[in-house]
Amino acid sequence: MAGNSDPVDRPTTGRPTTDRTRRGGHRAAPRRTARPPVRLVLRRSGVVCVLASAGVLFATSAQTSRGTDLRAEGGDLVALVRQESARVAAAGTEVARLRAEVDELTSTRTASGTTPEEAAAAGLAAAVGTAPVTGPGLVVTLDDAPRPAPPGAAPDDLVVHQQDVQAVVNALWRAGADAMTIMDQRVIATSAPRCVGNVLVLQGRTYSPPYRIAAIGDPAALRAALEADPAVAVYREYVAAYGLGYDVTAPEQLTAPGYDGPLSLAHVRVAGDGGTGTTGGTGAPA
Repeated sequence: MAGNSDPVDRPTTGRPTTDRTRRGGHRAAPRRTARPPVRLVLRRSGVVCVLASAGVLFATSAQTSRGTDLRAEGGDLVALVRQESARVAAAGTEVARLRAEVDELTSTRTASGTTPEEAAAAGLAAAVGTAPVTGPGLVVTLDDAPRPAPPGAAPDDLVVHQQDVQAVVNALWRAGADAMTIMDQRVIATSAPRCVGNVLVLQGRTYSPPYRIAAIGDPAALRAALEADPAVAVYREYVAAYGLGYDVTAPEQLTAPGYDGPLSLAHVRVAGDGGTGTTGGTGAPA
């Protein structure tokens, strides 16, 4: 470089030998660092490991005890064991009570092998609708009108409404039907089909037309009730005017399965026409 009058050693072969700490053209002597004896190194390492291990143990103990004596009677672990022991003892007492109740009910079975409660439930099954019923009856099918709509017809004139289903069901109940189904479900006193949009909702399930209503009973009495019901007569007028579906058949054998849904009531009312009304207008007679 310009302005540098010191000579520079330039080796011809091998690694550079110029010391970067060189001052005034003289080469600084390399610094030598004394190595400690091997035994001293091992001893220091052992002390460090012991101290680290002790620190870990102290931290773990403090975290576990959370400031309390692990051997103290009032510790959290002791309290937890006592609490759970009390719960187990209470559960054992309840189990013993229930087992004694089961044994008592079992010992009171009748000669037919059923308890009085079971016998009472069996006697009410037919009235409640939880027992299957088989016999002759009628099947009524209601359906929407085909498209395109005839001149002058409104959209509501071409579909089956909730009141149409209720009219058929109530007429069949008044005729003395023993059991009834709508689509694939047994109808009981708490059943109430509802129309939502263009579908029928019954006991949590939805159905599209055609709607099939099957009633088990005297076919002649059931058919006469349909012919005499004024609400069904209004529906038949729309059948003639707009082509709504209305079909009545009389199979020799029908089967209504037992109702297997919930039987709890939220509310109930008695109609003022002599007891022929029901909850929602479509259930079994009250």
